[in-house]
Amino acid sequence: MNFKEELEKKTGEVEDILAAYLPKPEGFQSKVLEAMVYAVSAGGKRLRPLLMRESAVLFGETGEELPCFMAAIEFIHTYSLIHDDLPALDNDDYRRGRKTTHVVYGEDIAVIAGDGLLNYAYETALRAFRKAVTIEDYERIECAMHILGRKAGVYGMVGGQCADLLAEKPETEVTEEQLLYIHKNKTAALIQAAMTIGAVLAGADEEAVAQLERCAENIGVAFQIQDDILDVTSSLEVLGKPTGSDEKNHKLTYVAMHGLEESKRQVEALSEEAVGILKVFPHRNVFLENLVEQLIYREK
Repeated sequence: MNFKEELEKKTGEVEDILAAYLPKPEGFQSKVLEAMVYAVSAGGKRLRPLLMRESAVLFGETGEELPCFMAAIEFIHTYSLIHDDLPALDNDDYRRGRKTTHVVYGEDIAVIAGDGLLNYAYETALRAFRKAVTIEDYERIECAMHILGRKAGVYGMVGGQCADLLAEKPETEVTEEQLLYIHKNKTAALIQAAMTIGAVLAGADEEAVAQLERCAENIGVAFQIQDDILDVTSSLEVLGKPTGSDEKNHKLTYVAMHGLEESKRQVEALSEEAVGILKVFPHRNVFLENLVEQLIYREK
C-alpha cells in the first residue's frame, strides 16, 4: 500500500470515529447540534487525530481510550475554526470549500455551536475513564486531560488567538518574538496536544514526551508559515477558502516580515528537524514521517 492509499484508509477510520461520537441533532437544541455536526462533517485533513494515533504507534499499542481523545481534539479544532470565521474575527465565508457555519446558520447559532463543540469535546475525552482498567490507565488519562485543557486554553491556543487579534490593531508594532508566540500557541499548541497525548496514552516516558512536544512545535510553526505562504500564492479553488485574507485583515505574517523565499527556507528547516526527531524513537513510524512532510508542504 502506498502512502496516498494508506492516508485515505486512516483518514476514513478517523471519520468513522468522529461519526460514532458526534451527537444526534434532536430535541429543542437540535439546531445547535445540527450546526455542530455541519461544521465537523465539512471534511478536512483530520491532521490532529491522525497525529495523535500515529504518535501512539511510536511507543506501541494503546488501549480503547485513544479514540475518545482523537474525537475530542478534532471537536476542539473545529470549534476554533467556527469562531475564527466569524465576522468579528477573520470574517470568512468559505471553509473547506463550502459556506462557513455562521453563513449557513447565522452568527448567533455559530457562536453557540462553537461553544457546544468545546464543551462536548471534554465530555467525549472524559469517556476514556470508562475504558481504564489499571491505576496506570487512570493516571495516563488524567495526564492526557491536563494536556488537552492546557494546550487548548489561555496558555495555549486561546492565548495565541488573543495575541493574534491584538497584533491586528493598527497601532500595534508586532515583533518577531510576538509572531512566533502566536504561531507556537494558536497553531502549534493543539498539534503538541495531539502528539503528546498519543505518546502519553501509549506509555511514553517524560523525556520522550518532551522530545515529541518539540517536534510538534516545529510542525505547528512550519504548518502556519506554509498557511501564510498559501494565503499569498494559492486560490479559493485550490485552497477551499478565500486567499488574501491576511492582507485584508492587516495581519503581520511570517511572509510579510521575512519574504516568500526566506519563509520557504524556514519551513524546510523546521520540517527537517521535526522528522529528524521522529527518527530517534525505537519504533520508527515511516507513515508518520511522510505525513508530517506532506502536511507541511501541502498545497491546500
